[in-house]
Amino acid sequence: MPNLFDHVPLSEQAKAELAPTGVLRAGVNMGNPLLVTGRTADGGPDGVSPDMARAIAVRLGVPVVLVPFASPAVLGDAVDTDAWDIALIGAEPQRAEFIEFSPPYVEIEATYLVPPGSPIQALAEVDQPGVRIAVSGRSAYGLWLERNIQHATLHRADSPEAAVRLFLDERLDALASLRPALLDDTTSLPGARVLDGQFASVQQAIGTSKKNPAGAAFLRVFIEEAKAVGFVAGLIEQRGLVGRLAVAPPA
Repeated sequence: MPNLFDHVPLSEQAKAELAPTGVLRAGVNMGNPLLVTGRTADGGPDGVSPDMARAIAVRLGVPVVLVPFASPAVLGDAVDTDAWDIALIGAEPQRAEFIEFSPPYVEIEATYLVPPGSPIQALAEVDQPGVRIAVSGRSAYGLWLERNIQHATLHRADSPEAAVRLFLDERLDALASLRPALLDDTTSLPGARVLDGQFASVQQAIGTSKKNPAGAAFLRVFIEEAKAVGFVAGLIEQRGLVGRLAVAPPA
């Protein structure tokens, strides 16, 4: 990958913070099929998020090692274990207590799927007494629901796939997830509907430890430049994700 970001300022301190071992270790959330869309020839993760990590490593002038994590919860929890130097993960207030985030580089709509025959027609009708929502616990959108749902009941699963099974097995009233995933789910759930609009926009960013202020400052500038020059838009187009991922607006 050519270095497109030579002009992005990089201090020796930032490089030392982000690649203390001489290698950029990038934690990748394998649970988001929009951001990790495949595998490389050697079996490593591939997609928009890995491409972002590779571009950052090129600017730092170091090799990159992609460290896979099964879920964003496990990835975020590893911030103090020295397992990664940067994390490609949804930026959420709960995580921001421990992780310093860049501005988002892409956004994904989060909404609900309701079963065939459901009386629920609009987003505002979901957060009502008696409504049971299946959700992947500690996902970015799940954390948003934990902060904002006032009347409905959240039923948490360990992964998006487990949330679908929970929704079906328990005959719940709504399934919360990312819109592209829910649209895929409708192909195997005849009569199910994805509600118009969004209850949240999941913002995917680059995180690093709060012990890395210079590294975090570099990441903020890098991400804004990657959006401004069309690099992120190009990755979305190359991966065939136009209409499923959107470039986040300038910070």
